[in-house]
Amino acid sequence: VQLQASGGGLVQAGGSLRLSCAASGSTFSRYAMGWYRQAPGNPREWVASITSGGATNHADSVKGRFTISRDNAKNTVYLQMNNLKPEDTAVYSCRRFALGKDREYWGQGTQVTVSS
Repeated sequence: VQLQASGGGLVQAGGSLRLSCAASGSTFSRYAMGWYRQAPGNPREWVASITSGGATNHADSVKGRFTISRDNAKNTVYLQMNNLKPEDTAVYSCRRFALGKDREYWGQGTQVTVSS
């Protein structure tokens, strides 16, 4: 399984970006997916997750600004980020959660930089 994250970049505060994470394999729809981020000098933190059924959860720090979604036909999970703030600057990675005997997988990350 490979997870390919994309969509990061440099944006001004108040701007928007949409991250994508494309997964290989034919059973994408079975797995919960998540987005995490890590800023320099900080531990990795959970941002948002979505279940196989489409239920979502978002960290309080991004609630109302970020939205996770998925398109099972495209094996892709998205993170729409609006009203970005400098403190959102981090490397964003996607995660396929473990399920039963199937292990978890992580994507390589995409850099998001928000200038003030």
